[in-house]
Amino acid sequence: MSARSSKPVVQGWCPGAHRPMMSGDGLVVRVRPRLARLSAAQTLGLCELAERFGNGTIDLTNRANLQLRGVTEADHRSLLAELAALDLLDAEPGIEVRRNILVSPLYQADDLTTRLAHELIERLGELPALPAKFGFAIDTGPKRQLAGDSADIRLELGEAGLILRADGCESGRSVTEGEAIDRLIELAVWFSTHFTPETRRMARLISSRQLPTEWLGDHPCAIGEPLEPGTYLLGPVYGAPFGQLPAKQLSDLIGKSGALAMRVTPWRMFLLEGGATISAPDFVTDGTDPLMTTDACPGAPLCPQAEVETRGIARELAQRVSGNLHVSGCTKGCARMGPADITLVGSAGRFDLVKQGRAGDEPIQRGLTPETLMTMDLT
Repeated sequence: MSARSSKPVVQGWCPGAHRPMMSGDGLVVRVRPRLARLSAAQTLGLCELAERFGNGTIDLTNRANLQLRGVTEADHRSLLAELAALDLLDAEPGIEVRRNILVSPLYQADDLTTRLAHELIERLGELPALPAKFGFAIDTGPKRQLAGDSADIRLELGEAGLILRADGCESGRSVTEGEAIDRLIELAVWFSTHFTPETRRMARLISSRQLPTEWLGDHPCAIGEPLEPGTYLLGPVYGAPFGQLPAKQLSDLIGKSGALAMRVTPWRMFLLEGGATISAPDFVTDGTDPLMTTDACPGAPLCPQAEVETRGIARELAQRVSGNLHVSGCTKGCARMGPADITLVGSAGRFDLVKQGRAGDEPIQRGLTPETLMTMDLT
């Protein structure tokens, strides 16, 4: 495959359950769990489906969704029926596309986060037509956890209470709980009337068009400490290397821990609600493990645009890189949109090296073999 001969194709949409995406190993079918939570029964059911219809692995995405890979086109309709039986599927494909909602994972039953999320889910049909990747964040804990994650409209707490903030603005609009979703829909309507093909995300539109002043003025609260593998009041948190959840091992962990539910996060981690903390060698239990700061896309042959295998060498190099490492199969950089200390980009079976940058940035060295990388100083 010729490197850099053509730009990789950037899809303007994300796969869903009703509308999967074809990849190198079959269909990618995305499941969007409500409030990023699956009951133990739903989790075990999804594990069984991953083994029966997919490649035996469930992927965690950076939007706190789950993906089954390797599904055949002939099996897709049967898989949808099974997902519906698990209550993991929206009956209406249009609602599934709109239900792109991040929630901070340490919410409590019937707290502000859950109340706002439930109302937004119930009123998704009132939203205007929006770009496929347009999303929402409900980050209403005492300190923000989702500030660095992709969302276009954010509900957060400020110094004086709840605020609604357009991504790309430092401040937002003070709202009451009762009016919050009404105002959110109004802001989405403003965006829908002004965005262009070049400004399909809120922050990009804001950079070129002034938001009306009534949407500004109240600043959000401080950013909290990031979640790490360990034990929390709600249950243990485990890391998933490269966002991969081997279905059999996850099923065993759910059973042995006695967890009531699994909550997924945008950070390649999952929380076992009500579960006991037990040994889990297939997952990350130590926040200092370098795999937690290593990103790698599925790579070749799983992705038809990837020009190299990625995850094997990422595992090999993780221990040798000081800082964060990103191994990308092509210049799209799907696994990490931001810069990394070391980025390796696939190019005709070899790697280009970018330091302190993104996959699409100009490399400082080209054509490196895996053998060369294993002997290089990557600090």
